[in-house]
Amino acid sequence: MQSLKAQSPLGVFIEHCRKGELAYQVCTDDNTPLFFPRVVVPKTGSTNLEWRVSKGLGTVHSTTVVHAAKDKPPHNVALIDVDEGFRLMSRVEDIDPMQVKIGMRVKVRFNPGDDKQPPFPVFVPVGGAK
Repeated sequence: MQSLKAQSPLGVFIEHCRKGELAYQVCTDDNTPLFFPRVVVPKTGSTNLEWRVSKGLGTVHSTTVVHAAKDKPPHNVALIDVDEGFRLMSRVEDIDPMQVKIGMRVKVRFNPGDDKQPPFPVFVPVGGAK
């Protein structure tokens, strides 16, 4: 296995997911958190990035319910504001998609993935489904 330093930013993120960690990057020039994984900071072009691990708590910023196919149940797509200061797109599970609300507190858990898809973060309501 490659060292984390030798991997692409996405590879590093996936390795953290495999360990059950929600990793993100921080620009060490100004302590700005970044997500999704990158090689350079978008606004400045700086390469001064370091990896950190989130505590995995956040708040639903926005949500929508997707009705993708008649034979499959609807699911939600949500933007989550993670407490460390970055936002990511995910979904909130263990709750009816229509019950996911803006402002709801959530915590991360990981879908283990499979042969076709690496592990990835999803969220569940803090304190269980409401």
